[in-house]
Amino acid sequence: MAQYVDGFVIPIKKKNVSAYKKIAKVGCRAWMKHGALHYYETVGEEFSKHGLGFKKMCKLKPGETFIFAFIVYKSKAQRNRVNKKIMAEMESLFAGMQMPFEMKRFSMAGCQAIVHSK
Repeated sequence: MAQYVDGFVIPIKKKNVSAYKKIAKVGCRAWMKHGALHYYETVGEEFSKHGLGFKKMCKLKPGETFIFAFIVYKSKAQRNRVNKKIMAEMESLFAGMQMPFEMKRFSMAGCQAIVHSK
């Protein structure tokens, strides 16, 4: 059965990356506890001059970068089970934490893996 990936691209002010990292650590523990295979949160450092590039795609403003994150699951069905548990815990997981980015610029997609390394 092919793996399934949730991918995220989040424009963020560079000064807010530390605050985001705290939230990402909470998310990592939760997703892994419920069965995710891998959990990655990365911050943009180099901006490609090839193709559209993340800088243009995200319409980054001065002082901004982006978070590129992805979570790997055994299958889409397993992803749905994990995310159902996460959504049930969401309020308590992130209680008192303010999102350090604009939710209206947050992007997410579920993706079927077609090629991956062993």
